[in-house]
Amino acid sequence: PEMTLDIVSYEGKPIDIELPTTVDMEVVYTEPGYAGDTATGATKEVQFETGLKVNVPLFINQGDVIRVDTRTNSYV
Repeated sequence: PEMTLDIVSYEGKPIDIELPTTVDMEVVYTEPGYAGDTATGATKEVQFETGLKVNVPLFINQGDVIRVDTRTNSYV
């Protein structure tokens, strides 16, 4: 996926980048959720191709594209 970044510069030299507040990422690995588990508010861990891991609701599956908050690295 493509992403637009803002580059912060000082005296013409880049000194920082600013990420968007949220990004959409594809889940490349997760264990399956089980029927009936959704009522408890339980979560499971998913992994993205970047290696980032976050906790998500049980209904999220491998191949799903989900929104992640870049400030907290959490499911939105």
